[in-house]
This record gives sequence, C-alpha cells and structure tokens, in this order.
Amino acid sequence: MPGYSTNEWTKYISLEMGEIEICDVTLRDGEQTPGVAFTREEKIDIARMLDEIGIEIIEAGFPATSQGEKESVKAIASLGLNAKICCLSRAIKSDIDAVIDCGADMVGMFVGTSDLHLKYKHKKTQDEIIDCAVEALEYAKRHGLIVRFSPEDGSRTGLDFLKRFYRAGEEAGADYVGAIDTVGIMTPATMRFMVGEILKTVKLPIAVHCHNDLGMAVANTLAAAEAGAKQLHTTTNGIGERAGNAALEEVLMNLRIQYGVDKYDTTRITDLSRMVQKYSGICMAKNKAIVGDHAFAHESGIHIAALLENDRTYEVFSPELVGGKREFILGKHSGSKALCYMARQMGYTLSEAETTQVLCEIKRLSELKKSIRRNELKDLIDHVVGQKFNTPEASAP
Repeated sequence: MPGYSTNEWTKYISLEMGEIEICDVTLRDGEQTPGVAFTREEKIDIARMLDEIGIEIIEAGFPATSQGEKESVKAIASLGLNAKICCLSRAIKSDIDAVIDCGADMVGMFVGTSDLHLKYKHKKTQDEIIDCAVEALEYAKRHGLIVRFSPEDGSRTGLDFLKRFYRAGEEAGADYVGAIDTVGIMTPATMRFMVGEILKTVKLPIAVHCHNDLGMAVANTLAAAEAGAKQLHTTTNGIGERAGNAALEEVLMNLRIQYGVDKYDTTRITDLSRMVQKYSGICMAKNKAIVGDHAFAHESGIHIAALLENDRTYEVFSPELVGGKREFILGKHSGSKALCYMARQMGYTLSEAETTQVLCEIKRLSELKKSIRRNELKDLIDHVVGQKFNTPEASAP
C-alpha cells in the first residue's frame, strides 16, 4: 500500500495536466510579507532546502530594491544549485541590469496592464505600456536571460488587451507568459478559462501566480495546471503580501495525490516549513494543512480505533511522507483503545478498572479544556494508579 491515497474521482474528469515545474517565490514574494526580512544566510538556507526538494526554479529576490538584496541574490546564484535562479524585474533597463549583474538565469518581468494600473500607477495608454514592455523584453533577451513576460493585475485586465499583450511578448521572444492574479480575485472556473484563452493566443508555456486574498490561491493554481499551465508559483507556508500566496506544501501534496506527480522529495516539507516559520517569525495555525501541529493529531476514539487497524482510514497520506509525525491526543472524545495503546507504548498495562479510572479523569480534565498528550499521560497514569495503592484500605495491616 502506498503512503497516500489517490483521488479516484479524477478519472471522471478531463485534465490537461502536462509537464509541471515549480517556481518558488518564498525569497521574493514571501519576503514581501509585512515585517519579514530574511538575512543572506537565511535566504541561502531556504534556497538549499528548496533545491534538495527538487524545486526547478527559485525566485531569489528583486535585486533592484537594494544593494543588500542584490548581494543576497548573487550569493544564491553562485551556489551551483540544480534549480534555475530567477529574479523579479520591472520592465525597465536598470532593473534588468541588476538581474544581469546577479548572474541569474531568468527574469520575471512585469508591468501593470489593468485599467487601474495604467491610469493610476503608470499613467500610460495600452499601446505605450506594450511598447515599454517589449523594449525591456528585447533588452533582457539580448543579454541572455530567460524571460517570463507577465501582465501585473492580469486578472483584472480586459481580455482583448491581455491577448494583445501576450502576442507582443511572443513576437519579441518571451520564453514564458504569466497568468497573474495579483489581487487574488480569481476562482478555479475563471482561472481555467483564462489559461485556456492564453493557450489559444500564444504557443508559449504559461506561468501562474496566485494570491490568496479570497482563500483560493492553491485551488486556482491547481485549476491553472489542469487547464495547461506549466510553471506554478508557490511560497513556503503560503506567506506573502496581504493574505499570501499559494502554499508550496499544499501544491506539492495535491500534485502527488490528485495527479500522481511524485518527482519532489516531500519528506523535507515539514523541515522547510519550520525553518521558514523560524526565519520569518510567522507561525502556522495548529490546523494548517500538511504542516500544522494538528495535521496528524487525532483525539476521537472512533478515529483512533480505526487508525490502529489501518492508518489510511482517517489519513489521506502518512505523516512520514512530509516528514511529520502522527500524534494521538486524549480528550472527551477518546476511548479505551486509544488510552490502552498509548499506555502500552510507555510500558504500562492497565487493568479494565484502571483504564476506566484513567479515562474518567481524562474526560473530566477535557471539560476544563485540557487535552492530554503523551508526555502528560504518564503523570496522569502514575497519579491515578498510585492513588489506588495509597488508600487507607490498601495500606491497612
């Protein structure tokens, strides 16, 4: 039996899933999270682990923002990783020069295309913005960079203009075009439609970049992949500006379980998550999918009894697959099987009466909002069982 269950329902739907690659943007968009600033050493640690997992592209930063950022990107580009190193750039020559100076392989070049961005940020017409973007693209290509040509706020850009933008990028030599949901407004249905329209317009691979403002970044990323997008953008733990980006750990595990994409070493996911939590100062919710403290924690007696027979009954994949650990927690919903199992793991064999007594105490404590973990159970058993042998009746001659 594999370490995970597969989704049998996918056989009923038509998918366009092709050759997928991940571009992780933790070191760039993740660092745009308010209050987050990685040191050069922290960036290097994260980049190395992303590379060990098998991530194909690491977006190492936005070198035009500061000299320190530029030096960090240079350091990552010089590590000799298997992953290609990408940098973000506006569609201006000085930004591209900074990318070139870093020794990066790829540039993610962007310019705002929605009416809002054209009017209030760029103060340019549609034709003017295309001319600027194409000029910058051609400059980057002349200097040997792989170019991802992206319309910022593309998901709020009119379709006709969006198609003109993509065609101009293809004609100028872009290597990728971006389906960019800058403000997280898309749904899986609209994302599939958008990717489908791009595929009708150009023959270039599509990179999808989703934000989580409405809580659908991962779903939209997977929908784009189903529709034919190749490059999926993620951040570790889903960090990023505002509500964040598509979470790397959720995208990777969905790719494996839903679509059978198993080319990534997912056993490093939990270690990477904890590293990024430590370096960013942003802790995950206990119930966070894949990497939360409760992702493999079970309290229900019905669930635990079944898990002891076969762990697939209440887990879609084993915790070892992501470097996690299963944990049984005792509380008001727990039963004797879970208690006796945990007690045996610690070397105790409880009688039926002792089991009942300990379980009653566990349920009493749970009413006080207290759950019992393994390290606390030993003290509880010692206390309850010890009381049995220290009553006046038991000590009488």
